[in-house]
Amino acid sequence: MAARPLVPRQPNERLQALIQEAACSNAGLARRVNMVGAERGLDLRYDKTSVARWLRGQQPRGRAPGIIAEALGRKLGRTVTIDEVGMANGRNLAAGVGLQFAPTVLGAIEQVCELYRGDVGRREFLNGSAVAASALVEPSRDWLITGTDAQVARSTGARVGPSDVAAVRETTAALVELDRRFGGGHVRPVVVHYLDSVVSGMLSGSYRESVGRELFAAAARLTELAGYMAVDTGQPGLAQRYYIQALRLSQAAGDRGYGGYVLAASMSHLAAQLGNPREIAQLARAAQEGTRGRVTPRAEAMFLAAEARGHALLGDTRAFEAAAGRAVRALEAADPDTGDDPPWITHFDGAYLADELAHCYRDLGWAEAAVHAAEESLSGHPESRVRRRAIGLALLAVARVQQREIEEACRTGTRALELLGTLRTSRGAEYLEDLRERLEPYAGEPVVREFEARLEVVAA
Repeated sequence: MAARPLVPRQPNERLQALIQEAACSNAGLARRVNMVGAERGLDLRYDKTSVARWLRGQQPRGRAPGIIAEALGRKLGRTVTIDEVGMANGRNLAAGVGLQFAPTVLGAIEQVCELYRGDVGRREFLNGSAVAASALVEPSRDWLITGTDAQVARSTGARVGPSDVAAVRETTAALVELDRRFGGGHVRPVVVHYLDSVVSGMLSGSYRESVGRELFAAAARLTELAGYMAVDTGQPGLAQRYYIQALRLSQAAGDRGYGGYVLAASMSHLAAQLGNPREIAQLARAAQEGTRGRVTPRAEAMFLAAEARGHALLGDTRAFEAAAGRAVRALEAADPDTGDDPPWITHFDGAYLADELAHCYRDLGWAEAAVHAAEESLSGHPESRVRRRAIGLALLAVARVQQREIEEACRTGTRALELLGTLRTSRGAEYLEDLRERLEPYAGEPVVREFEARLEVVAA
């Protein structure tokens, strides 16, 4: 394949370092690149001479740089970007932004601020980016083995004080409520612009140690919210970047509990949406291991419920029942009157746990249990949790289909459709699509045709 020189032409030291780290010969790398290319339908015929040319500074055309990065990533057991292999060539130089768990506080600040900027600017490398399962699991390992940053204080830039941090927290609380009522499609642009125009300036400012820890904690929560809203607007690849950075910010904050929450409530649920059950359980267990003895029973219940989701998707009933039982007992042990729970977990109540279990029962095919759990969840969610209630109704409708109660399923699905009409949420649409697919075997029944017609009207 034809090659072109880098500008300016110079030895590719980044590629050389990665080849050495991977303990791979030039011929070995060429073989791996050809194999990855074959998996993608490409007939690549690189050899050791080709690799030598790359090391001298030449760059292959087309998709080859990404394939080289993938081949080295597989050998190293981690994500490798085209920037790391020295083949960005000035284009998409920041393609790896948001995917790395930065080793230093400064690196974390630079990476998350670049993510904010890229999102506001709708940069090409963020639009439509795919989710890599390894990119979710690898940061969890980094988080597990890395201690809290020794120091976060900064002495350059605009001064940041406690009132500034309080403003970020209050803004986040308001945005959470708006998101629950109207969906991420309405609110996410506001969140992203606030992160880029306000929060990034604070992170790059000057602050003493105690204020810095609180600032990183507040930034972590809002960054996680931006990721959640990316999921809700159908951008899982972007969501994973925000989740990884929220995890890193929580590390700088010294908040292991919230780091566990990001793993179990955010990354794990993203893996569930993408159908990666092993990663769901892995991330949830990483949350439990990394926060052992540091979180309240309510948080433990949420982490265990996330693990149960993974086991249910895998069809492992014994492991599911064990994790689900422990989740129920943990939530029963939570004392609502002590005020010990941190703000990020206070929402996880019996209704949320029932919601998690309803998903599990649905995936296991236990229709009666799914109906019971979904109804319990709906009875506990207040009217202000509009999206959650809409999803709960769609979930209940699916469980009714599993019971072959088609008329009731369509009636419940219509209620979900009415609520979702007040929201801008991709997640809700996905639940309705799942319901539609499950109703296909009953397409000849009048009640199903009527429900399909209503769906078509909404879609139009």
